[in-house]
Amino acid sequence: MNPKNTAFLFDLNGTIIDDMAYHAKAWYHILAEDLGADLTFEEVKQEMYGKNAEVLVRIFGEDHFDTDEIEKLSTKKESYYQHAYKPHLELINGLQEFLAQAAAANVKMAIASAAITDNIDFVIDNLNIRHYFQALVSADDVSTSKPNPETFLKAAEKLNADPADCIVFEDAPKGVEAAQNAGMRCVVITTAHPKEDFAQYDNVIGYIADYTEPYIKNFFEQQ
Repeated sequence: MNPKNTAFLFDLNGTIIDDMAYHAKAWYHILAEDLGADLTFEEVKQEMYGKNAEVLVRIFGEDHFDTDEIEKLSTKKESYYQHAYKPHLELINGLQEFLAQAAAANVKMAIASAAITDNIDFVIDNLNIRHYFQALVSADDVSTSKPNPETFLKAAEKLNADPADCIVFEDAPKGVEAAQNAGMRCVVITTAHPKEDFAQYDNVIGYIADYTEPYIKNFFEQQ
């Protein structure tokens, strides 16, 4: 690995912070309790990928809500999430050290996430890690969510990095598929899915439970 050319692209939820349970609870509040969707908590967890608007359209149909209603529901969902998660907000174990190691090696880094900008700001400012990232790409910056490669390709472009030199850190199959579609290698963190869920992707170069594992602690020597 040549640090001068390499770029690290991090998904946010489940990759930088382990917060997916709080998103699931917030979506369940909105979808099942507030809007009356006939969904179990497990079914909500399966549907909560992509942009907030995409989730609502996927469940209720294209014309069920107008743009203003979608915006209000999205804001309400994120308010539920941030209020519940803030007391528990912390980086995944070992990530602080890994970010510092990458920064010391002059590796370019970006967050490339389906989260809205406000949630990215909520995380990186409360955890004081904004200085590690030279670019941010959120749901607000793309027209199509993962597995479309737009999120990762825009992040690479912002970093002036070749996709072939980018290593993506992801926790979700659709994110790994997006990285593959972008021509990027991927390290999978198994916070939300077991290794078996990624068997169909040929761009995965390693699996970690967190950033303290020997694979990631010795990452620069191995590449």
